[in-house]
Amino acid sequence: MIYSVRGNLILMDAGFAVVECGGVGYRVQTSITTQKQLKLNTETMLYTYMNVREDAMELFGFASKGELSTFKMLIGITGVGPKVALAILSELSSEQIAMCVSSGDSKTLTRASGVGPKLAQRIVLELKDKIKGVDTAVFEISRGSVIADTGNIPKAVSALAVLGYSAADVTPILSKLDPQLSVEEMIAATLKQMA
Repeated sequence: MIYSVRGNLILMDAGFAVVECGGVGYRVQTSITTQKQLKLNTETMLYTYMNVREDAMELFGFASKGELSTFKMLIGITGVGPKVALAILSELSSEQIAMCVSSGDSKTLTRASGVGPKLAQRIVLELKDKIKGVDTAVFEISRGSVIADTGNIPKAVSALAVLGYSAADVTPILSKLDPQLSVEEMIAATLKQMA
């Protein structure tokens, strides 16, 4: 499948962008979050997901790997198709979705178009199951030292696990941060360093 597209951004409209690569214009459906980071007539790179159905082939594009990872997790949930996943990612960032899941806040997810209370609860429940195995009390760091349950670090590790990052990858970065930072600040700082 197509991993990414890089080329000149020749058109942006509601819900999609057209990236010209080697003389071919690829229509890529995007979230509002991604569109805010794009500029017309500049070189653009989008991480993509191709959805193949009986009657259509659709290409979805994202400005970051984290947003793509969140999109893939969302469409893996029963009742969440690509359009609903894009609506969620247009309303909430990957970090906010992770926070909703880790805190059990399904109500915030209902702000997205096409997400009712029952679907929002299912999203929180199914994504929580994916991070159930993450031990939030103690994390081993590759250097061999241990971080105890201090501040918001365990919550940040759990939230990042929802986004597909392993505790082994994020714990060394989180260990250098002030444990009194908010979970959102920790997630943002970690994702920035991993980008």
